[in-house]
Amino acid sequence: MSKMVLYLFVIFVSPKLLSQTFQQRNTNVGKIGLMVSNVGTLGRPNVQNNTSGPPSMEYPLNSGVEHLFESGLWIGAKVNGQTLVSTAAIDNPTGYSTGGAGYEFTSSSGITERSKLPSSTVYSANAISHQDFITNFTDKNVIVPGTAIPIQEHTNPLGADVHLETYTWNYSFADYFVICNYTITNTSANRWDSVWLGNWSDLVVRNVNVTQESGTAFYNKGGGGFLPLYSSLYAYEVLGDDILFTQSYGALQFLGIKWRDQFFHPSNDTTFSKHNLPSPRVNANFWDYRSATSQFPYPGDDPARYYKLSNGLDFTNTTVFNELKNASNKTQLLSAGPLVSIMPGESITYVCAFVCAKQFSGPQDDEASRKQLNEHLAWAKRTYLGEDLNENGMLDAGEDLNANHSLDHYILPEPPATPKVKVITENGGVDVYWDAAAESSIDAISKKKDFEGYRIYRTNAGDDKKGNLFENLKLLEQWDSLGNSIGFNNGFNTVRLPQAKLFDGDTTNYFYHYKLEDMLNGWQYMMVVTSFDKGDEVLSIPSLESSFTENSQLVFTGSSANAFDKKDEKEIGVYPNPYRINAAWDGTTSRTRKIYFTNLPAKAEITVFTSAGDIVVTLPHDAQDGVVGNDIGWYKNFSADKNMVFPSGEHAWDLLSENKTGISQGLYLFAVKDLITGEIRRGTFAVLR
Repeated sequence: MSKMVLYLFVIFVSPKLLSQTFQQRNTNVGKIGLMVSNVGTLGRPNVQNNTSGPPSMEYPLNSGVEHLFESGLWIGAKVNGQTLVSTAAIDNPTGYSTGGAGYEFTSSSGITERSKLPSSTVYSANAISHQDFITNFTDKNVIVPGTAIPIQEHTNPLGADVHLETYTWNYSFADYFVICNYTITNTSANRWDSVWLGNWSDLVVRNVNVTQESGTAFYNKGGGGFLPLYSSLYAYEVLGDDILFTQSYGALQFLGIKWRDQFFHPSNDTTFSKHNLPSPRVNANFWDYRSATSQFPYPGDDPARYYKLSNGLDFTNTTVFNELKNASNKTQLLSAGPLVSIMPGESITYVCAFVCAKQFSGPQDDEASRKQLNEHLAWAKRTYLGEDLNENGMLDAGEDLNANHSLDHYILPEPPATPKVKVITENGGVDVYWDAAAESSIDAISKKKDFEGYRIYRTNAGDDKKGNLFENLKLLEQWDSLGNSIGFNNGFNTVRLPQAKLFDGDTTNYFYHYKLEDMLNGWQYMMVVTSFDKGDEVLSIPSLESSFTENSQLVFTGSSANAFDKKDEKEIGVYPNPYRINAAWDGTTSRTRKIYFTNLPAKAEITVFTSAGDIVVTLPHDAQDGVVGNDIGWYKNFSADKNMVFPSGEHAWDLLSENKTGISQGLYLFAVKDLITGEIRRGTFAVLR
């Protein structure tokens, strides 16, 4: 069964007609784009049908590689002899629907955002990460607020209020996970006994920009596994028409529960056993999508769901292991418990993470392929634990890294500040400038100024068509401090300017400059400048590098603006000329083609004619206002929302007429009018099949 057929109607029409306001936001400061809602769901199930919309759980951002259909919180407990489970999402072919069965939480607030980045418009001293989302939802309602619509199969709620905060970072060593911190409060008059908490998920790894498969064929290509060491289950693609364009893992990881000031996690079992409390357990389950009769059946009611929460699969069993390595359509549940009880009015904190990583040697799944996944899961765990180095939930000697006499989670070592970068384009090259703020950075843990050097990265022409520019960044140069055992010991003299450079309208002092040449006009390059530090062997902190996403820019080389006057007869032009349909940089559709007009004035009007003199299209060009043709289909597919540096004398055109139909082969004329001087220049170009 297709999971997508009705989703557009339900999500984007129904909620807007109801008093309950459905809201979604996606993370975008790092490399992972996870959709968060204010009704307890995670992911955007319609991403396969609407690939130009926001991500579901995309990694890296703008790659088209998605990892999640939908996910949601599950809470299970025994209450007065009854088995109750409240679910934020379950197996459903359409994803979230207002009042739908299994979608038992309703919103209590919208989604707010805050950030610890000083440059952010939502900067807050109270922020935990570079992008925090905060929202609230509850299972107390049996009717959708403001309507007469009953929530299907939800007649006996637990009475749970949930406060969710999600945390995302842009550090290069922590930009691939999102941590979900749930504060759950029992607002009922009843004690919850034998409590289990978990996240249901439908992890699906596919490249939505490449695959032509839909419906069941889209979902039945996945495999999975469980990593007890990291309390994580994961999924990957076993086969599919896009498998060469995925090679990726999506994972769900349990990080811990704070219950009555105790850290509830298998690593802290001794704390509970000495008080004769049940040992903390983490269970992982996979089952066949919506199938009640298979060997791994779908849980269709609260007792069956509670059983799944409290009992995991045996992953050492050969049958289980082999089943998960075969391509199939399975959903997952990762759970932790049991908490003896949660009293009326009592709150607990439950924390999990959504983690992505590159899969080496895919579609094979083995230790070598999971090398990066293991590293990423370890960093997510380390990020959550913060100062709790021995995982016992207590502040021990030597753990108070920020000297505030409190055990703090989410304490990360910090790389030096991300350099502020200015890129100036020209024909066949760019000039790159950056500031020196990184050199004054102090690490939050070591308390040292540990700056070591800078690195500059760039992709090659044509890498954008591979669908993942971040993974194709290549180190061009590195400069680092003299007199130590780290790096190249080549110093900074070759790039340091004799004095700081300032640009009009920009208050940043740029102290460094590097020139790149031999670049191809019209092609897209991603450029990144990072800083890195020395690390700290005593504290077991490796050398850390600043964000790859914060200053990444998409750069196009080409001509600068060229005013038309009678003294300057610089020739305008078109390239490639002749243009052949499906030029090397074109996308795969008639809407993702482009040619460039070059040597244009800063403010101009371009008119294209047929050889018979009929107007094909009129294009306004205004370099100052950014109207340079970079809003056509090609850029929407291959540039997305990234910062773009475009030459002022160039204008891109998608070879579509005024009424957006493709043009035929033949000879075309064009005229460019300088709207400042009034001068007009003319030229011709050919389109060949």
